[in-house]
Parts: sequence; C-alpha cells; structure tokens
Amino acid sequence: MDEYYDALETQDPAVREENLFASLAAQLRHAKDHSKAYSALLDGFDIESVNDWSALTRLPLTRKSEIAKSQADLPPLGGYSTPALAGFYNIFASPGGIFEPGGMRDDYWNFARCLYAAGIRQGDLIHNTFSYHFTPAGQMVESAARAIGCPVFPGGIAQTELQVQVMAQLKPRAYCGTPSFLKVILDKAADMGIQIMA
Repeated sequence: MDEYYDALETQDPAVREENLFASLAAQLRHAKDHSKAYSALLDGFDIESVNDWSALTRLPLTRKSEIAKSQADLPPLGGYSTPALAGFYNIFASPGGIFEPGGMRDDYWNFARCLYAAGIRQGDLIHNTFSYHFTPAGQMVESAARAIGCPVFPGGIAQTELQVQVMAQLKPRAYCGTPSFLKVILDKAADMGIQIMA
C-alpha cells in the first residue's frame, strides 16, 4: 500500500513553493481573461508580481457578501465562473446565500488526498451520509472516492434504521458524514441489537 497519495506530498518545499506561485499566476491570468468579475477585480493589478508570500497579501479580497450581491445581480454565478454553465455537473447553494458550481472532473474539490490520508484505498466501500442536495458535501466525498477507485453507498441523512441495516449487510470500510449522525446511527444499531462496527 502506498503511504502517500501522490508525489506532491513528498515534494521539496522550495520546489512546491515555486510551483505554487507559477500556478497561481497562470490561474489569475485565466480568471482575468475569462471571467467578468475577475476581469474587473484584477484590472490594473500586476499579476506577475505575485511571486512570493508577501506579494500574495496585495491581491484584492472578495468578501462572501460581495459574491452574494454579484450573484443576485448577475445570476447564477455573478460573473466569477470561467467556464459556461454547460461545464458543470451541479450548482449548489451554500450557507450565506451563495451558489457554487460542481465540476465534471473526478476530485473536483481536491478531497481525495484527505480520504487517502485517512486510510481509504482503491476498492474500499464508503458509506457516505453527507447530503447530496443543496450543499456539495455528498458530491465532494463521492467525487474524491471515484478518483481513488472506491464505490460509495449514498446514504444521505435520513432513515436511520435502513442506514443500520445497510451498514450491517454491506460492511463498508469507511463512514463519511458528521460525527453527530454517526452517533445517531450507532445508538440505533445498539437499540436494534445489530453489530455494525468491525
């Protein structure tokens, strides 16, 4: 079993920093050239000057409230998106009144590294109780699991008795969800006299 998800985890810190700032400049250029909001936000800003941590502090900030206003004025994404809507699988609503896209590539949210660090490996079954509607948490786990090569049982956040029965029968390698809902499931399993922990 590989200890690390990929070579980035053991990359020399100086090389990592150099690559990060080169990538950041490319991302800023792309955003400025392809999105209405970033074109305005970065107008007159010297993107090439962002080449170290000190320079990073000069980047203009965008507050969540500003994104919400922009999205209300220019729905659905306020001009912040570089691809057209056809380039996304989903549009999610997040707390604070903002909408965010869900991309088409596996591990769109770069969450696979977290699952891998937790010991998840190819072929492990994940019981995912994060919500699959409104917010992206359920899709974050599923997309990351797909990148690793893991099947996912999309349990969601309801039907506690069925959650217990499914866990007892499928014996998933991992649970992804809130600790509070896991406690509800474990308490229900104890009430039902069903062992779901390995």
